[in-house]
Amino acid sequence: MTAHEGNPAASGWSEPRATALLVLADGTVLEGFGLGATGEAPGEVCFNTAMTGYQEILTDPSYAGQIVTFTFPHIGNVGVNDDDTETVNAAASSGVRGIVLHATITEPSNWRASRHFDAWLKAHNIVGICGVDTRALTALIRDNGMPNAILAHSPDGVFDIPRLQKLAAALPDMAGLDLVPMVTSAQRYDWDETPWQWPAGYGKRDGGAHKVVAIDYGVKRNILRLLSKAGCDVTVVPSTASAEEILALQPDGVFLSNGPGDPAATGEYAVPVIKELLAKKVPTFGICLGHQMLALAVGGQTMKMKQGHHGANHPVQDKTTGKVEIVSMNHGFAVDPASLPAHAVETHVSLFDGSNSGFALTDRPAFSVQHHPEASPGPQDSHYLFKRFVEMMDAEKAKTAA
Repeated sequence: MTAHEGNPAASGWSEPRATALLVLADGTVLEGFGLGATGEAPGEVCFNTAMTGYQEILTDPSYAGQIVTFTFPHIGNVGVNDDDTETVNAAASSGVRGIVLHATITEPSNWRASRHFDAWLKAHNIVGICGVDTRALTALIRDNGMPNAILAHSPDGVFDIPRLQKLAAALPDMAGLDLVPMVTSAQRYDWDETPWQWPAGYGKRDGGAHKVVAIDYGVKRNILRLLSKAGCDVTVVPSTASAEEILALQPDGVFLSNGPGDPAATGEYAVPVIKELLAKKVPTFGICLGHQMLALAVGGQTMKMKQGHHGANHPVQDKTTGKVEIVSMNHGFAVDPASLPAHAVETHVSLFDGSNSGFALTDRPAFSVQHHPEASPGPQDSHYLFKRFVEMMDAEKAKTAA
């Protein structure tokens, strides 16, 4: 970066003092200009390649514990609104710890904007830095993996750099961390909102043909909306709900949601529940963290990725149809396809790196995908997965009736 890049107050050839630092665990210090909340934010630094949807990204609970570097240079220029928030849990208003930008935030220019992005960041206690060479930082992550860091914002530009370096070096690795308690709901609730449509906005489902219990590991609103649109009567339960509590609701199907952290750590209490549901042959559909934990439940393994997948331009092939979809990804762990048992057949694969993006069981009515079919970058390439879930529940009902 240049010393004044991204600073709206800079003029001439002066070198204004940095008001924000990104201090990496290896001691590297990146200077910039602070935005959003003041203070210090610890987290794992990842990069996201999406050109749009920053509000959805920053309110996705799957980003809990992370600092997001946006590769697209202009973030915040359309402001924020009241409709695009993805987290359901009001107590966990944002999934991220901080953000890293190239350019400063401009005034909002969009008819849907109700607030300036910087004001929104302050309200949600998200620390930000701009004026950073995000291309260089992305290359560093690509080559060396996602580092831990401390993001510090102090308007007076005074920092104790040795202290920040020690704090960054002492941060725990994401592997082994169960972050779901930060984002899951505290109690059970029903969901009936359907997707946004012009000009009415969000709708309400009137009845539902299938009773679905969604286990909340950090669920996104639009997943619940699309389940509702597909004709599901949705009840959301906390991540700690027991199999007995779930089965007492007499579900036609169970949904395993997205979420943050290491699936093996969350799986300590979640996997036994999933195993019981599979044993009862309850139709099951998982997304993201739910996909990873379904793999663990059938004997597979997950692994930490070097740079992860974070973006809205990822090509994935549905091997059951041959169709290629453009999907949204957000994960730092992946299912090891070689570890899956014979009755777990790979259905989706990333065309970027060949990593697993989905599988289905041959002896149980269950399937899952790594990507986010509700995020709609394609724009609706993957919506058929919700229909596939409904068809699976229909088939199981038909077996029972026979």
